[in-house]
Amino acid sequence: MEILSSYFLIIAASTIIILSFFFGEVARKTNIPSVLMLIVLGIVLKFAMDASGLTNINFFPVLEVLGIVGLIMIVLEAALELELKKEKYLPIAKAFFIALVGLLISIWVAAMILHEFIPGMTMKAAYLYATPLSILSSAIIIPSVSGLKEHKKEFHIYESTFSDILGIMVFYFLTGKLGAVEHSTSFVGFMGNVVLTIILSLIASYLIVLVFQKIRSSVKLFLLIAVLLLLYSLGKQMHLSSLIIILIFGLLIANKHLFFRGFLSKWMDEHKVEEIYERLHVITMETAFVVRTFFFVIFGVTISLASLANVNVAIVSGLIILSIYAIRFVILRIFVGKDIIPQLFIAPRGLITVLLFYAIPAEAIVPGFEPGILLFIIIGTSLIMTFAMVYDKNRSGQAIKKAQETPIGYTRWKAPEVETGVRDEE
Repeated sequence: MEILSSYFLIIAASTIIILSFFFGEVARKTNIPSVLMLIVLGIVLKFAMDASGLTNINFFPVLEVLGIVGLIMIVLEAALELELKKEKYLPIAKAFFIALVGLLISIWVAAMILHEFIPGMTMKAAYLYATPLSILSSAIIIPSVSGLKEHKKEFHIYESTFSDILGIMVFYFLTGKLGAVEHSTSFVGFMGNVVLTIILSLIASYLIVLVFQKIRSSVKLFLLIAVLLLLYSLGKQMHLSSLIIILIFGLLIANKHLFFRGFLSKWMDEHKVEEIYERLHVITMETAFVVRTFFFVIFGVTISLASLANVNVAIVSGLIILSIYAIRFVILRIFVGKDIIPQLFIAPRGLITVLLFYAIPAEAIVPGFEPGILLFIIIGTSLIMTFAMVYDKNRSGQAIKKAQETPIGYTRWKAPEVETGVRDEE
């Protein structure tokens, strides 16, 4: 069919990337997540394809591959931005604990809701289905928080990255408990798997840096990405927590002075490693942008809007969304304090949720579960985040404007606070 010619596909792909760039610019000015615009674009494309008679295309294999590559690129991008300094240890530990506690409690509550409202949903299956719905989306959060104050932005980068990694580990642990894969089903075996993955990740990361700093070719960055993809896939085949490999490599090359100390410092060519880091950072951001673009567009093409009209879908989705923010409010008030706006509402679900949902083993699938719940929660949490970000931006702008308009002599004691706010906003 002419509509599927090579040139048509190139035109379509190029147009989608260009639109995605403009969506990103709109997102920066309005705080509307570009992911929502990409999903809407996919829905529009679906209508166009239906009108053209293209209704039998199976996008799920492409969606799965894009999701895996996108996940790797997003985690690597986040790891390359994490600085491991002494003053960062406490914020990192706090973000890890909040991500872990929030994830586990959210899984438990969501599982109870699914078990109660979905026909044929056992508790084991409910926990498995609840896990993807409880994971924060770094694919949405990281690009969306660039305008926040530095300490809030770092918190969200740490929290969403940890949520991704911990959520994936819990998901595959639960699939092992269901007997869907040959994982160790004991908690001790699970923790042993994690420790083994960390050790192998450190060894592999040191070897990669030592080898690649010796390569003289100027086209070695995509070779490096290919090696990381290979390690991730091999780790999955051996039932390791492969995302840890990506995280540790990113942390190692971004914090080379911390990892290459003592006798190890003699093995590092600082100039070459810094060059690899800078170029890898750019390629990772560019690749993550492209992969994320096509993933969410194709997801929009594959979803069924009819399920959103289901009353049970609305009830289940609404209860889960309500539980997300209730749990998050309690945790943030305890461990962060009163200043939890907009952090409270930055809890979108996205790429990981979709990817893990399609990774649920065939023997664990519950026919009564409506995929519309997935879409409802993704759109709902993204819209709530959008409103919160817009509100926070307007509030900050009004506070700065008010401070600038007040006579200097009257607010001299507040001057440092106003100056800091201006710098953070810039």
